[in-house]
Amino acid sequence: MSDSPKSKKTQSLIQLALFAGIVILLNILVNVRIGGRGLYANIDLTEEKRFTLSPATESMLRDLDDVVFVKVLLEGNFPAELKRLQRATLEVLEDFRSVSPYVEFDFEDPSAGTSEEVNQLREQLRAWGLQPTNFGTRDESQIVYPFAFVRYGDRVFPVDIFEEDVPGVIPDEIINLSISQLEYKLANAIQKVQVSPNNREYILFTEGHGELDSMQLYDFRTSLDAFYATASVDLDSIITIDQQVKLLVVAKPTESFSERDKFKIDQYVMTGGKVLWLIDHVAMGLDTLMVKPLPYYPAPYELGLADILFKYGIRFQDNFVLDYRCSNIPLIMGPQGTPPKFFRYPYHPVIVPEVDHPITKGLGLINLRYPSGLDTEVQLPPGLNRTVLFSSSVNSMYQKLPVGMDFDFLRYPLKQEAFQKPPQPLAMLIEGEFPSFFANRMSAEMKEGMEQLNIEIRDQSLPTSMIVVADGDIARNEINRDGTPNALGYNIYEANGRGYLFRGNKDFLINCVEYLVSPHGVFEARGKEVKLRLLDKMKAEQQKTIWQMVNVVFPIFFLVLFGFGYNWWRRRKYAGK
Repeated sequence: MSDSPKSKKTQSLIQLALFAGIVILLNILVNVRIGGRGLYANIDLTEEKRFTLSPATESMLRDLDDVVFVKVLLEGNFPAELKRLQRATLEVLEDFRSVSPYVEFDFEDPSAGTSEEVNQLREQLRAWGLQPTNFGTRDESQIVYPFAFVRYGDRVFPVDIFEEDVPGVIPDEIINLSISQLEYKLANAIQKVQVSPNNREYILFTEGHGELDSMQLYDFRTSLDAFYATASVDLDSIITIDQQVKLLVVAKPTESFSERDKFKIDQYVMTGGKVLWLIDHVAMGLDTLMVKPLPYYPAPYELGLADILFKYGIRFQDNFVLDYRCSNIPLIMGPQGTPPKFFRYPYHPVIVPEVDHPITKGLGLINLRYPSGLDTEVQLPPGLNRTVLFSSSVNSMYQKLPVGMDFDFLRYPLKQEAFQKPPQPLAMLIEGEFPSFFANRMSAEMKEGMEQLNIEIRDQSLPTSMIVVADGDIARNEINRDGTPNALGYNIYEANGRGYLFRGNKDFLINCVEYLVSPHGVFEARGKEVKLRLLDKMKAEQQKTIWQMVNVVFPIFFLVLFGFGYNWWRRRKYAGK
């Protein structure tokens, strides 16, 4: 006896209700969070693990105890390349929210709203030092504001999610690099915005040895002051450097360090302290050359640091490194009152960091002044590792001291064939366990004094790291005639006197600080790489017809084939009935 039409209808309704109930139950289970994470999971099949958050980022997000709101100014009509950045930003924020329910976000169009609201937003961006980007592709160009604001309580942290446009790098690569840094930039912002002003880590700048003063370091220190507690210290005024100090910065000293000062730095390193050395090896500057009788013969500074740095595996070459890729200087070549002419000056190299390291990844151009080479042939003590962070270009040369300095060579165009030396190392990272410079060198009187002060003397350091840069001016911002500081990296002589900001100077220094202070935090995410897999446009054009057939004709063919097959199967099944 066959089922009645009414019973079949009832059965169908029951099956539909069961199916709907199962779907609703699965959605509820997927959105239930245990320990801040949903019950669902995704599988990252990308080679570079693009959709997998670093452990440090996940740990930081799980520790959130209040709402973090991220406002992203990437909404509106813009080129397809920026759409890719928008989509990637959304994916990263969704990954963040999958770890912590406290992460909330929204995308806004910076050009939407009334003219008053738009102008107010742009003024706020300028106050943060955020400048719009003229993003251009082969087909179109547009002014965009690729920024995000991370808010936690009453504190706000701005984020520039677009990497600097480097000459010679195609927009697709810039976007790809920007995508690879999204996790780090957003995670770092969330981490920074949570730090209370009363709980900031300490960074000390040495003084008393002719170092750069507070105005010359204004931009660098102001950038650090937003998240760290910075101060200057005369080493003569303290007995030891407190272990709570996370980083010691030695910024372009010009006068000698005493043995006592070196001992304090050495023992600070032995306790795991980090040091950022920004050193001018040779006493040379453009102002000096302008006022001295020519030719001028510069000499190395007598800093008294050569022996202790050599113990740590660091030695400066007695030379100047020159680079065919360089910035400009102005010179007056005619009578007084004649406007200056601008000449490319190889003693001021322009560096494009190419080392695959989190500190230098994605950096823009860096402008140096009269750097000396770093000797990588110095044998490192056991337990230490050396990484060259950046070097001069493949079109380099060097001049060994003594050398007479003048401007006569600028009367003739620079010849690339004269710059045939290989890249010269100009910045290094050294990590591991450092030997003490004062091991087996301390007098009995000094040991007794340390014992009376209850200070433990170490001969070997805890695992730590330091960075040395062969140019102290990398941290110096110029001072205007009215006494106000310029932005760090701003060169007033570039672009025929219109000026150009070398953003890489400050970005590099900030990255050095971040790495030295917290090497295993969210900074690890800076090393993430998203590979650029560009479409072969020539091959695509040649095979255009074939792929049109595959995408248009084949689906229709298979649909028709399926229809015929299904009808044939039905006729065969029900033919006997």
